[in-house]
Amino acid sequence: ACARLHAVNVLHEWGLRDHADDAALVVSELMTNALNASVAMDTRPPITLGLRASRERLIIEAWDHSPLDAAPSSAGNDEENGRGLVIVTALSKRWGSEHVAPNLKVIWAELEIPGTRR
Repeated sequence: ACARLHAVNVLHEWGLRDHADDAALVVSELMTNALNASVAMDTRPPITLGLRASRERLIIEAWDHSPLDAAPSSAGNDEENGRGLVIVTALSKRWGSEHVAPNLKVIWAELEIPGTRR
């Protein structure tokens, strides 16, 4: 919830208010995945949110220390979890995951900002 609220506040400051709802949902899904990856580790390393914007796009990054890859899962109709990356796929132009070190991964999503004037 804190990451979502932070992202919404930052987007409002950047003049991207119209994109805050989609961005908040993507932030929520990516940070939830990062948190779940962190909690599963004995040391419970920190997770980090990154936000970057240009006139054309918003990049949302969730950093964690898990060595495991991120992949969309297929949740059943009765399951409450397992749709996060499916939602990210639907809301973003593209997304990906990259291991930048043995125990450091970033999952990112790119949202388009059409017609934004700044």
